[in-house]
Amino acid sequence: MRVLHTSDWHLGRAFHRVNMLGAQAGFIGHLVTTVREHAVDAVVVSGDVYDRAVPPLAAVELFDDALHRLADLGVPTVMISGNHDSARRLGVGAGLIDRAGIHLRTEPAAAGTPVVLSDAHGDVAFYGLPYLEPALVKDEFGVERAGHETVLAAAMDRVRADLATRAAGTRSVVLAHAFVTGGEPSDSERDITVGGVAAAPAGVFDGVDYVALGHLHGCQTLTERVRYSGSPLAYSFSEADHRKSMWLVDLAADGSVTAERLDCPVPRPLARIRGTLEELLADPGLARHEGAWVEATLTDPVRPADPMARLATRFPHTLSLVFAPERAPDDPAVSYARRLAGRSDQQIAHDFVAHVRGAGPDERESAVLSEAFDAVRADDALREVAR
Repeated sequence: MRVLHTSDWHLGRAFHRVNMLGAQAGFIGHLVTTVREHAVDAVVVSGDVYDRAVPPLAAVELFDDALHRLADLGVPTVMISGNHDSARRLGVGAGLIDRAGIHLRTEPAAAGTPVVLSDAHGDVAFYGLPYLEPALVKDEFGVERAGHETVLAAAMDRVRADLATRAAGTRSVVLAHAFVTGGEPSDSERDITVGGVAAAPAGVFDGVDYVALGHLHGCQTLTERVRYSGSPLAYSFSEADHRKSMWLVDLAADGSVTAERLDCPVPRPLARIRGTLEELLADPGLARHEGAWVEATLTDPVRPADPMARLATRFPHTLSLVFAPERAPDDPAVSYARRLAGRSDQQIAHDFVAHVRGAGPDERESAVLSEAFDAVRADDALREVAR
């Protein structure tokens, strides 16, 4: 069975101030063409179909267009909800849409109930694990501690239990939206840290033939059977070096996997350039970036006049301007934002406690801070569900 694995469409998302709906529509067209030209048997979309719980109408219309075009091809599609989606909204009408061969899996309770497709070699069971917010699903899965690994492991126990009841030789594909250990994040993914831990080990998925992951925006191979497709478009300058693609996965009769990367169209390349303003305007080596979307980091010791307007004369698609004067790390002028770069909310809170009283939090206080951050995350998730 030939499976096309994609994820993280983020329909409705803008890139800085650029509306990306046109580029997203271009990707949908490319997806449909790929399905047709490569004789794909099934499409899997591993979450974050939309960029937010209540997407703009234009994004909903684009999603509707995608569903109609996929259904017209007669190729089954399996989709799960991600942490950006409203699972309840995305799942509205799932039973009716199911009849058209579009299978929406947004309910955690249905993790062990697959979509079963068949080819000349028998059945393939597709299990959908939508994003599992630990605080909201721990009771459903009967786990005492709300953590990514515990809820994913419990969901996978249901998958393996169902698979064990099926005919010998039944192959299996799991769709999951999660941060799995070994994956490389970028700046455009929403933080899903719980209890100070963001990732779950790849071993929780043992026992199935292929795991189609979503959430991280870079295309990655964790093992031959566990892969991220990444987002089809870049959504932050941290993705400037990404090769945006989808996985074309062939699942053989014995469950062995071969996978090929298929490139996605690039609406405009990204470039991150760094130097003084005069260097950036004069450097002939930067000519290749003049048509790109640009993030410029200026290292001038004093902020120059009208930097964006002057950069735009050479790089008309400059979208982001960062000031980073080259100073010693202990220089008091080093910005607060730069000191915090790359640190989690919990690390920042620990540093603040240490700064205020001269010593960091002890084990009990660290637990209190962790519980507080988790409670806020869970409350935010509940508010999105209720909207």
